[in-house]
Amino acid sequence: MTTHANKAAAKSVPAKKSRFSFFAEVIAELRKAHWPTRQEALRLSILVLAIIVAVGAILGALDLAFTRLFLLLGG
Repeated sequence: MTTHANKAAAKSVPAKKSRFSFFAEVIAELRKAHWPTRQEALRLSILVLAIIVAVGAILGALDLAFTRLFLLLGG
């Protein structure tokens, strides 16, 4: 049977690190990351732009339709 004090002692406390070690760790993690090739980045950027245009057109059409509907009902 463990007591509350034993549970607290069982938790490991990380060693205090310098503030600059954070940046070294960030750089190390960024080097591990998978970075897209220029072609992949271009293809995905074009895909995002196409989706933005499509959603914008749909929302614009809905806005126009509701505007005309409310003008007919209220005006």
